[in-house]
Amino acid sequence: MAATDEEKRSGFGIDPKDGKLMLGRFRLPMPRSRYGRMALGILLVICGCLGFLPILGFWMVPLGLLVLSADIAFVRRKRRRFAVWWARRRARDAR
Repeated sequence: MAATDEEKRSGFGIDPKDGKLMLGRFRLPMPRSRYGRMALGILLVICGCLGFLPILGFWMVPLGLLVLSADIAFVRRKRRRFAVWWARRRARDAR
């Protein structure tokens, strides 16, 4: 049984085809507005810094940075470097 195109596309980042946030195999819709995405990303990072409180968590910081990487070049470069490092590490561990 062959994998569909949807199953093949997995990873972390913003899908350039439809603008959805990819978190592994999960896909979440993102605001179309640049200001909406930036506001969401900043809100996630700020709330993530309050991760010691109930409901909020430190998991929000990387998610916020991932959302911000769609619009801010500095964050996008850091995310890409991390993705390359992670892929090399997984390839090394798989050997």
